[in-house]
Amino acid sequence: MARLLDLLQLGKSRGTKMTGSKTIEIRKLNSMTVGMVSFYSLANSNQTMLVHVSGNFIDNMFVHRHQTDQLLVVKGQILITTLHNRQYQYTFLSEKEPTIITIPPGVLHGAINLSEEPCIVVNAVLQHGQSDEKDYRPVKPPIPYDIDWAKKLFREHSFSN
Repeated sequence: MARLLDLLQLGKSRGTKMTGSKTIEIRKLNSMTVGMVSFYSLANSNQTMLVHVSGNFIDNMFVHRHQTDQLLVVKGQILITTLHNRQYQYTFLSEKEPTIITIPPGVLHGAINLSEEPCIVVNAVLQHGQSDEKDYRPVKPPIPYDIDWAKKLFREHSFSN
């Protein structure tokens, strides 16, 4: 079932996924083009962070209690992992198709970058109260990632082939 959800999210299909009572939104950005320049409207935020994810890197996971992450890849490509009913959902993001994934508070999530190149991600954070130091401590994935599936997704959607 998780793999079916992954396939529905890739390519042109975008929408929402449920993780418990939390909704993860995936939204392709629209642009306005003037001449050779395209303007994208990103997301409102309380804080904006630039995140560098090294190539060939499999991240631990995080869960924020008082924060919504709004992630956009501006350079490279990455898989964002979220845990739902003890199964991972993988969402492929790349600079080639500007898309924001919105991860609400309470959703366990991480990142996998199987390309050789680093990935640069903008995180437009929405704060929902006082942040807690525990929100930024890495958590070991409670069940192993399906690395073979992640490799397959990278092969199918990677632009470095």
